[in-house]
Parts: sequence; structure tokens; C-alpha cells
Amino acid sequence: MEHILRPIYQERASQQNTLGVILIEKRHDTSSVTDTFDAVLLIIVKDGEEAIFTKHYIYEEQKAAMHVVTEDQLNEWLLLGSNRKIVDWLFNGKVLFDRNEYIEKLKMELRDFPFYGRKIKMGMEFAKLIRRYLDGKAFFEAKQYLDAYNHIVHSLHHLARLAVIENGFHPEITVWQQVKQIEPEIFKLYSELVTSDEPIKKRLELLFIASEFMIHSRTSSCATHILDTMKEKEQWTIQELQEHPHLKHYSVDLGVLIEYLIDKKIIEIYKTDTKGLYVYHRHYKVSL
Repeated sequence: MEHILRPIYQERASQQNTLGVILIEKRHDTSSVTDTFDAVLLIIVKDGEEAIFTKHYIYEEQKAAMHVVTEDQLNEWLLLGSNRKIVDWLFNGKVLFDRNEYIEKLKMELRDFPFYGRKIKMGMEFAKLIRRYLDGKAFFEAKQYLDAYNHIVHSLHHLARLAVIENGFHPEITVWQQVKQIEPEIFKLYSELVTSDEPIKKRLELLFIASEFMIHSRTSSCATHILDTMKEKEQWTIQELQEHPHLKHYSVDLGVLIEYLIDKKIIEIYKTDTKGLYVYHRHYKVSL
């Protein structure tokens, strides 16, 4: 379909604002990588009025999508992992235009996966894992086993993504295939949860025991990013932590992560006076 879309992407490539153009074609009928489209044009621009601008096209019996994405939006997707397909598109798509080797340099950076970038992603993924795990445990203790099961499946997915990141790779759409090679223990846990003939309560009981160990063993490395950030000063309010540029992407999971680290005696509570009697401000600092 490249020759059909050529006039569209050539017009974009001629603009100074365009950094790169990638064509992603559907590999087979059951592939979800192109969101059911026969082809996707990913056009990366330096900046734009909209972070994402999309158009759909049709040619005879084929359909195509064009996504014009700003560099900031692309970097946010890569940092947060909020667009699971983007890594696949960058590595497996056909580069049609590459200004000053922008795409090639980006792919090299992704392959290298600098440790600082890994620390941020590990911290955010760990926070999501903690939230899902604790919610699942609360539902289990309330005997709401199906809701507990749902949260634990999600927590295992975050654990799988975390394992991939720890090993210096970016989680892909087929994350379980990656984990099967990288950390078969996590893959086995997931398989036993979803395929075992044991009663759901028994499956969850066993999984909570195994997950507790896997989470505990990762706490030190996965908390490095938030702890390094908090060491910038003596104590923090929750608002200051939420607004910090390095922590704002933790979003609603930040509070849960802090409470977990308090429970593990990694973060301490520091009380300061308020105008109310016996009511104190709750500040946070890293335990010495």
C-alpha cells in the first residue's frame, strides 16, 4: 500500500517540522498491531497544535490510518508505556523518511535503554503493581474472589512488564512471550493462575504467597527512583511530591506506593504542627 500513500507522506516529509515517517503494514489477518487497518502511517513532528492528529483513508477494499504525533507525545508514550504498540511500530515499521537520522538515533537509544530511563519506568510500573496487588488482597479478604482474581491478573501483568524492564528491554505487545524467556517463574505463576483446575480461592492463596516474595525482593531496586528524588531535601508534603516533575507521572499510584514504603520502613512520617490541637501535618522523608 506504500505507493498509494506516497503522495500523502511525501507532502508531510517536505515540511521542516517533520522528523520522520514510518509505515506499518498488517502482517496477517489476526494481527492487532495496526488496529485492524491494512496500513498505518506514523508521522513524527517536532511540534504541533495537537499532540495527536489522525486521519483515516480508504482505497478500494483497503483502509489506512495516519497518525501525526509530536515528539513530546511520542516521548511520553515511551516513558509511560501508555501506547503499547509504539515500540513495535518503531522497530518493525518501514522507515520512509528520517530527517538527520532522528528515527535511527531514537531506536539506538531504545536499544541501549539508559539506566536512568529504566529507573523511572521501574518505579512507575512498581507503583501500579503495588496498587493492584493490595486491591486484590483486600477483595480476597472480603471473600470477593472474582474481583480479587481480576486485580491479581493485572498485578501479574505489571510484574511481567517490570521483569522485562529490569532486564533492559522495553515491554512489547507480546509481553508474556518476552517473560517466558526472561523470567519463566513469573510466566509459570500466571499460567497456573489462569489454567489451574484448583478452586479459585486456592489459586489465589498460593499466588499471594509467591507474589509477596517477588514484590518484596524487588522493592529496593524499584523504589530507587522515588527515594533518589526524595533525597533532594529533608522532608516533603504529599502535594510537593505529586507536583515534582520526576514523580508527576506516578499519578494516582504515588500515594499507595508511599504508604507501602512506610509500611516497609523505607520512608518515615514526619509530623509538623497545625493550628488545630493534636492535629498535625503529615510530611515524608527517606529513612536513614
